Amino acid sequence: MGLVASRRGGDGTIVGVRRDEGAATTSAELRAHNLARLLRAVHDGGGQLTRAELTRQLSLARGTATVLVRDLATRRLIEEVAGQADPAAQRARGRPTGVPSAHAQGPVALAVDLRDDSFTVAVFELTGRGTVLDRQERDASSGTGMLHEVAGQLKIHRNQFGDRVIGVGVAVPSPVRGTTMVQPTLTEWQGVDVTAALGSAGPVLAGNDATLAGLAEARRGVLRGVPVALHLHVATGIGGVLLSGGQPVSGAYGSAGEFGHMPLTGSDEPCRCGSVGCWELDAGARGLLRAAGEPAHGDRMRRAEQIIATAATDPASRRALVPAAGALGRGIGALVNAHDPAAVSLSGLAASLYLADPAAVQAGYLSTLMRFRRTDPPALLPSNLGDLGALTGASELVFDAFLTPRGLATWPAAEAKTA
Repeated sequence: MGLVASRRGGDGTIVGVRRDEGAATTSAELRAHNLARLLRAVHDGGGQLTRAELTRQLSLARGTATVLVRDLATRRLIEEVAGQADPAAQRARGRPTGVPSAHAQGPVALAVDLRDDSFTVAVFELTGRGTVLDRQERDASSGTGMLHEVAGQLKIHRNQFGDRVIGVGVAVPSPVRGTTMVQPTLTEWQGVDVTAALGSAGPVLAGNDATLAGLAEARRGVLRGVPVALHLHVATGIGGVLLSGGQPVSGAYGSAGEFGHMPLTGSDEPCRCGSVGCWELDAGARGLLRAAGEPAHGDRMRRAEQIIATAATDPASRRALVPAAGALGRGIGALVNAHDPAAVSLSGLAASLYLADPAAVQAGYLSTLMRFRRTDPPALLPSNLGDLGALTGASELVFDAFLTPRGLATWPAAEAKTA
């Protein structure tokens, strides 16, 4: 199935997936527009809103909403499940209203969290519920070989879900321009076009892993409804994104948020990126492993998580954790001074470090905040999405492309479906 084409800037950079395809001028276009609006609202609401609530939210006539729900259900895009009686509907008609939710044979997005030492593949349904399908440490001796492994897994799962798959979203450990990695954590991936590398698996959209993790928090996690927020994602490195109105502020060329490559903690150590004193050398997985005296190879994230998990009982792990937690807090304080967010969400190792030693993170955080901010500092909010953060954001890329009149036109009618 095809996806809606992304709008490109003059340099070829994908600026964003177009959602508004212009004003409807015919009754057929208006119907397609309303179908997309309704399905988008079901998606955004996580399948928790009743038909009556959706009708009010979208300012639809009750009869129109009934027809639209019936149409979407006939096409196996949604199914309506029994819900609690809606008070407004109960007063008007005295009976409960259904809850439009994901259809058992409805559209799904495949998502990949690609790291330089491992990858995870998951599947997401319309309402945002995700299931991890595979997680593999890199077996191949080269980064190119690892991409072949990912493509092979995606082919298996495309066959598994058939024509229900509407696309593939990939979270990559690199700034991206379009779908090309411009400075990845693995040098072999420099200049690799993710779409070209994985395109045989179907339509592929790509984004920076930290940016997508932040998008996920704004739509499904702790930043939902926060007007201006900062998200930080710590893995083998550190990245993040400033969100305004729930949308990532991605910069002129789509590569903003490389906070890990800012000298926020006073070090002068050279970094693999070409700069010196990068924050991630102290607060990322590499810094944690180095402080613990462990080699920086293999699945670094998993080993860093093990250090954090054993810090309460193992003195060596504790000695490694405390400086990393303090460095994380100091960097966050500097970024809050710069961006003035209402809240800061933390995912990956950032959440793990905070939960393991909130006092150390908070002490570092307050030490670098400007004085006027300390009486009421923006809250630090560990993600509640777990390992699904970047994967959830990657799936949102796919659904953003699909949940438009043009995207829904690629979904076949019920009688034409084979899966």
